[in-house]
Order: sequence, then C-alpha cells, then structure tokens
Amino acid sequence: MPTDQAEITTDQVLRRDIPWETYMTTKLITGTGLQLLRRYDKKPENKKADLLDDDGPAYIHVFVSILRDIFKEETVEYVLALIDEMLSAHPKRARLFHDKSLAGEDLYEPFLRLLWKGNWFIQEKSCKILSLIVSGRPKSQDGANANGESSSKQTTTTINDVLKGLVEWLCAQLKNPSHPSRGIPTAINCLATLLKEPVVRSSFVQADGVKLLIPLITPAANQQSIQLLYETCLCVWLLSYYEPAIEYLATSRSLPRLIEVVKGSTKEKVVRVVILTLRNLLHKGTFGAQMVDLGLPQVVQNLKAQAWSDEDLLESLNQLEEGMKDNIKKLSSFDKYKQEVLLGHLDWSPMHKDLIFWRENITSFEEHDFQILRVLITILDTSSDPRTLAVACYDLSQFIQNHPAGRIIVTDLKAKDRVMKLMNHENAEVTKNALLCIQRLFLGAKYASFVQV
Repeated sequence: MPTDQAEITTDQVLRRDIPWETYMTTKLITGTGLQLLRRYDKKPENKKADLLDDDGPAYIHVFVSILRDIFKEETVEYVLALIDEMLSAHPKRARLFHDKSLAGEDLYEPFLRLLWKGNWFIQEKSCKILSLIVSGRPKSQDGANANGESSSKQTTTTINDVLKGLVEWLCAQLKNPSHPSRGIPTAINCLATLLKEPVVRSSFVQADGVKLLIPLITPAANQQSIQLLYETCLCVWLLSYYEPAIEYLATSRSLPRLIEVVKGSTKEKVVRVVILTLRNLLHKGTFGAQMVDLGLPQVVQNLKAQAWSDEDLLESLNQLEEGMKDNIKKLSSFDKYKQEVLLGHLDWSPMHKDLIFWRENITSFEEHDFQILRVLITILDTSSDPRTLAVACYDLSQFIQNHPAGRIIVTDLKAKDRVMKLMNHENAEVTKNALLCIQRLFLGAKYASFVQV
C-alpha cells in the first residue's frame, strides 16, 4: 500500500468534501439520509453532539448504510472518520449501535468486511470502531444477532461471529502487520479491550494467540514502547483469569519475561499490571515455585522499598509477598523437586546433591506407582538439553543408591538401555553422569557408595 495512504490522518480525511447529493441522485443514499448528513457534516462538535443526542440511531443507520452500499475509498474513509470522531469524543455513544430501532439491521458486517479489504486507515478505524461497539453492547444481547435481535435465520452476523472475526484479524496483525509501525500496537490496543470477553479469550487461545504476545513482553525504552508493553501486559493479566490461557503461559517464557519487566520498569502502571498478573498466577500449577526460583521475593522487596503513589499496588505487593512466603512454607523439598521434574527442565539446584534430601525423601518416590521416577526416565528419551539429561542420570543414580530396591525398580522400568545410549552423548557432563548411573545400576546399593560423584 502507498505510504501516504497508510499515514493519512483523521483530520486530513475530514477536510474532504463528499458529494452527498450525487449519491442521492444515484439512489445510494435516501432523501432522509441526505437531510441528516447536511445537518451534521462540517458542523461544530457541540452541534454534532446535539444532533446525536436527539437522533443518534438515525445517524448510525445512515453511516452504516453508506459503508454497506458505497465502495468509493475516499467516502468509506470519510464515514469511518466521522464514526471514529463521534466515539472518540464519547465512547458511550457505542450504545447507539444497539438501539432497538436498529433491530433487524446487520450493523457489524460492513466493518468486518473492511478489516480485510481496506487500506491501513480503513482497517485501523474498522478495528477500533468494532471493538468499541462490541464492548458497548448490552450483555442481554449475548447469543443474539449482532444487532440485538434474536433470530433463527442466520442472515445476520452474530456476536460470536464478530468476536471471532476480530480475533482472526488481530492475530494476523501480530504475525504479519499491515502497517510496519502501527499494526502491532493497534492489535494489542484492541485486544486489551476485547479480552474481557470470554468468547475472545477462548478464540484467542484456540488461534494460538498467547505465544504471539510473549515476544512483546520486554523492557521498554521509549514512551511509545512503554504504552505497547503496558497494553501487552494488560492482555496477559486478562488472560490470567482463564485456565486454558494459563496452561499456555506455563509452557512459555512468560514468567521470566514478566519478572524482567517488573525489575526494570519505573512506570507505575506497568509495574501494577504485572504484579496483579503474578498475584493471579501465584497459586496456579508450578508458577509459585518458579517465582521463588527466579528470585521474585527479592524483586518484590526492592519494589516495596520504592515510593509508589498507588495504594492498590502496595497492597498487591504485600499480597504477592505473603503468598510466596506461604508457598515456600507449604512446599517441602520433595514438592519442589517434583515440580522441577514435571516441568522437564532440570538444573543443579542444591537438592540434587544433598544427601539428606535423598535419605529423607526416598520413599516419596514410591507415590502414585513411582510417577516421578517414570517421568525422570521419560526425560532421558525426550529432552535434548544436556544439563537436564546429566541431572536426570545423576538423580537416577541417587535413587539406585538410596532406595533398598532401587536397582530392581529402575531395571524393571527399563531405564538401563536409555542410560546406556547416553554414555555416547557428545556432552561430557551427560556421559559422566550416565556412566555413574550405570556403575551404580550394575554394582547395587552395597557397593554403589564407593563410586565417586
């Protein structure tokens, strides 16, 4: 698309003179529509406000009819600019689209179509307007057609159609923006409004949208990127209320990124929304243990020492801190170990080489038919990370040494061949620990203690 077309402003568009009379002559607008447009077009804002107060739904009908029946780009842009101007001045005017007098009209279809067919100005305005109209609908209309009328005929666009269509376009923008600098910020801005909708959360997760947000969670350098970061974190916060989205967040690098952002940000609104997100995630799955491992308790202490004006933020910091303390108390050393194994990412945290840990917790490995031991053995097949493989081999060797029937159990679970394969691994740390495991497996517990780590 030509750059000048992409960079055109609302003010520039509204300076145009549109030949409304010509459109009436060709029957593209009615005589009543022409009268309404003459009264409204090019008038001062206070005059337009009075007209909308008196006859708002009639103007909505005229504007949407033009978008449905007239395809000339300059006119489409002009009407979108009028609607955008109207909603920007008073967002609550979105309710006008849901007036009972408009029941029976498919008010959303033109905007959905223009999302995909117009230039950037048209796409951006259509997205913004659609988001505001959807958010302004009476909730009693859910399950009805987009205009509020419940109908068995599927000729009208339903609310779900609108929301799914929007999500599809927003995800497309995040993958391949129509505008190099404004595509992604526009998509995120709309998502920050729309993700309050359960249908949008569901559609967004199904469209694999969560992973598209993660790269945008990164410390910001300038005002523009701070706003983008804030709205991205706002999206993640809204998703933190939705279980399927939490599962996606758990398997991504979202948590380390959120903590990096909160460590480096001085913008209060960014810190607040990240802390609220972390508070929501604290008791979900393995997030609590990961927060402790990533050093969040110290980060929270540092944040509490700063002078924040927002009392809600201070309260959230206190709640997060208390939640993490409770989490640390509740998590026995074996719980922490179990979470690390279930995540499939092992590292040389102190418990692996702690002899007391192995002595005190060895019978816990028997829980749920040796579930954790089975996962540990599976990791030998599935992981490609050398550190994880090395630690898994070492832990197996510790189990063999410390459990009375360790050697028999590990043999029965067919771990021997998997460990033997790793003795030829290219990484020296892996081969060393695979050898240790095999030695202990063959020697048995009686002699295994002589094998040096």
